[in-house]
Amino acid sequence: MNSRNTEKKEQKANNTNKEDTTLMKEILEYVKLIGGVLIVMVLLQTFIVVNARIPSASMEPTIMTGDRVFGNRLAYIKNDPERYDIIIFRYPDDESRLFIKRIIGLPGDTVDIHDGNVYINGSEVPLEDSFCPIPSSTDGGSLTYPFTVPEDSYFVLGDNRLNSRDAREWVNTFVRRDKILGKAVFRYWPVTKMSVIKGGSGF
Repeated sequence: MNSRNTEKKEQKANNTNKEDTTLMKEILEYVKLIGGVLIVMVLLQTFIVVNARIPSASMEPTIMTGDRVFGNRLAYIKNDPERYDIIIFRYPDDESRLFIKRIIGLPGDTVDIHDGNVYINGSEVPLEDSFCPIPSSTDGGSLTYPFTVPEDSYFVLGDNRLNSRDAREWVNTFVRRDKILGKAVFRYWPVTKMSVIKGGSGF
């Protein structure tokens, strides 16, 4: 009898050990899975995607306050930024902050703003800006018009021209190319407004 009881206890102990081992394996698999996901997310965030939350109304109605967007970090590896691209960049007056604006002036461009319109390179025809709900403004800042955009730099404005803290007001007027983190390409929040963000020559 004692021998049978001993065998039962040993069998029960073995079963318990097997269950514990199985549980530990499952936990380790979950840990590996979570670790893998985190590594992928970090790599995406570092090398491929820049994630941005829009804190103000400066880009309305194109991008609304509170929207969340993805920027493509690889967009300008081979191609130069284009006029009308919406970019995420380090704010020239405080590089710890990220801003999002639309490119208006390209390197070497002469930019003039008067009578609520933007003029490029002496053109008598104002720059197409139908994406703006209201005209531009020359108010604010110490810019002297017209001015020339330095090489390897860009002049950017918000679409909501009368409610945008942009290059017209900054101490350091222009965004250097090496401070551009990515091109805004997709709005993912709110879910009901998921959409591709238009930019470039097609707005």
